[in-house]
Amino acid sequence: MVQIYSPALSLPVDGSLELLAPAKNADYGIAAISHGADAVYIGGPAFGARATAGNSVQDIERLCHYAHGYGAQVFVALNTILSDQELQQADQLIRQLYQAGADALIVQDMGILQLDLPPIALHASTQTDNRTPEKVAFLEQVGFSQVVLARELSLEQIRAIAAKVKTRLEFFIHGALCVSYSGLCNLSHAYSKRSANRGECSQMCRLPCNLKTREGETLAENQHLLSLKDNNQTDNLEALILAGIRSFKIEGRLKDLSYVKNVTAHYRQQLDAIMARHSGLQPASHGHCEYTFTPNPDKSFNRGKTDYFVNQRHGGLNDFRTPKYLGQSAGRVSRIGKDWLEINRDGAEAGELHNGDGLCYFTIDFAKAVHSDAKLNGLRVNRAEGNRVWLAGAVPGDLRVGVELFRNLDHDFENLLGKESSKRLVDVDLQLFDTDAGLGLAISDSYGNTADVMVAFERQPANDPQKASQHLQSGLLKLGGTRYRARNIEIATSQAWFVPAAVLNGLRREAVDALEQVRREHYQRPQPWPRDPDAIFPQKYLSYLGNVNNASAKAFYEQHGVIKIEPSYEQNQLLEDTPLMITKHCLRYSFNMCPKEHPELKAEPMLLEVGNDTLKLVFDCLKCEMLVVGNNKL
Repeated sequence: MVQIYSPALSLPVDGSLELLAPAKNADYGIAAISHGADAVYIGGPAFGARATAGNSVQDIERLCHYAHGYGAQVFVALNTILSDQELQQADQLIRQLYQAGADALIVQDMGILQLDLPPIALHASTQTDNRTPEKVAFLEQVGFSQVVLARELSLEQIRAIAAKVKTRLEFFIHGALCVSYSGLCNLSHAYSKRSANRGECSQMCRLPCNLKTREGETLAENQHLLSLKDNNQTDNLEALILAGIRSFKIEGRLKDLSYVKNVTAHYRQQLDAIMARHSGLQPASHGHCEYTFTPNPDKSFNRGKTDYFVNQRHGGLNDFRTPKYLGQSAGRVSRIGKDWLEINRDGAEAGELHNGDGLCYFTIDFAKAVHSDAKLNGLRVNRAEGNRVWLAGAVPGDLRVGVELFRNLDHDFENLLGKESSKRLVDVDLQLFDTDAGLGLAISDSYGNTADVMVAFERQPANDPQKASQHLQSGLLKLGGTRYRARNIEIATSQAWFVPAAVLNGLRREAVDALEQVRREHYQRPQPWPRDPDAIFPQKYLSYLGNVNNASAKAFYEQHGVIKIEPSYEQNQLLEDTPLMITKHCLRYSFNMCPKEHPELKAEPMLLEVGNDTLKLVFDCLKCEMLVVGNNKL
C-alpha cells in the first residue's frame, strides 16, 4: 500500500540561480548534472549551432529522464537559421522533442515562432544579438522566457537590461569566446561557404595573420590576432547576480568529458558559496555534490583567461601567440641531458609534476622576437622526480636552457576525472512508525515531497531493544545506489520491534521507489511565455545582419513593424565592401594605437592578411567596434 503527498514543484523565479552546462551527448549531460548543473543544453538531430554535436531524440529523452529526477532541466539548441523547407522539418522535430521531455528550445530563427508550437518554453539564443534593453524587451514580449545576452556586455549594460524586463537573463561565464558579436559573423561563409549561422563555422579567426597599416608597414606577423583568450567570470559571479543574471552558462558542447566535469564542479562550488552568503538565493535544482577531486578550471582546456568586457574595456583579452591550450607554467629549463630536463620551478603555477604529464613550449622566446615565427611543441613526461623529468624520447634539438615550460596535461588529475568523480545526493528524512497491520515508513525530501509505504507482518518485541534500534537505524541508512542520502532517521514505533532484515530492506526500497514516483510525477516543465502580437521591433530596417533566411521569419518581422528587410548573407546576394564581422575586440587598442587614448592618431583602416586573403579593418570609434570587411579595394 502506497500513500503519496506532494505539492507541485515550483521554483522561484527571482531567487533561483541556474548553472547551465554543455552536453555533447546524453552521457556528457548526465555527467554535468551529476557534477552540479541545474540545467544542460544539447543539440538535437539537426539545426543546432554545433553541426557536429547532434543527438537522437531517444538520447535526449534519456537525458531528460535523468535530469528531471533532480529537478534539473534540458534545453535543446535549435539555434541555426533555416530555409523554408527546413522549417517544416523543424516543426516535426520540435514536437518530437517536446514528447521526449525537453524543457525549452534555444532559438535564433524567428520563423520558428510562426509555427504551431507545442507548449514548450523558448529561449533566445545569443545568436539573436541581444545587447540592448529594447531588443531584450521585444524578445520578452514575443514569447521568450529566457534570453542569452551578448558576451560583450558590461555590468552596467546588464543592469540596464535587467531593469527593463522580467524574463530570465542568461550569460556566458566560461569557455571559448567568439571574437565577433554572435550572429554578426559571416567570415566563414564568405571564404569557405560554411556558415556560422548554420552551425558550420570554419574558425577562420583562429588562424595566424599579418597586420599592416594602410601604407603597408607590418605591425605584426604570423600571430593569431583575432583569437581571444577564453572567458572566465569566476571573480565576477556575485556582481553578475546583483546585476540581474540568473542563468550562468558554460560554453563547450564540443569539449571533452573531463572539461565538463571539472568546470561544472568549479562553478557549482562558487555559486553555492555565494548563495550561502545571501538569503533568498537558491539553486534551481535539487541535491548536493560530493567530489573525488578538487575542481580547477585552469587544468582543463583554455586559451588563458579573461573576463572580457564585464568590467569595461581593458588589456589582456588576447594571447596572440597561439589558439591552443598552454596550460599552467611549470617553470624554466635549467639543465638539459640526453633524455632528461631539470626545471627551475620558482614562481611556477603548476604543482608537482607526475609521470605521464604533458608539457609544451615555444620554439623561440616571444619576449625577444621581433616577428613571431614560433611554434608550440609538446613533450610527454615518462618519469618525474622532484625538479627532474625524463622524457619519452630524446630532448628535442630546439629546446634550450631558459625556455619556459607549460603543463597542458596533468596525468593524475585526468585519471581522477576519468573515473566516477561525483555523487549528487538529495537529502531525505525517514520515519518508521507503527500501523494496525505492521509497520510503515515515511520518506520526505527538502522540497515538500513525501511518500508513505506500509508492510503487514506480525510484530514481535525485540529481546535486546538497544541492539534492535541500532539494527533499524543502520538498515534505513543503506541508501547506496540511489540518489538519496539519509539526513534524519526517526524510530517512532511504540517500542523496539524485532524486524527481519528482508522486511526492513524491502520497506526501504519501496519507500525510495515511491518517492521517485512522487518527484517524477510532479515535475513541472516551464510554461511558455505569453506573446504580445502587437509588440513592435525596435528597428524599422533589417540589413543582412538580421539573418532573415526564410519567408516565415520575414513575415514575423513585418508583423512586428519592420518595413524593409534584406535577405541573409547566406543567400549570396552581397558582393563587395561587406562587413563580414563586427567585433568589440580592437586591434588598434591592442597595439596601443587607439585614437581615444592617443588623440594625435586617426582611426585609419588597417589590413589583415589571413593566408592568401586580405581583409580590411575599419574602426568605428564612436561605438568602440572594429569591422572586418571582405572583398574590398582600398
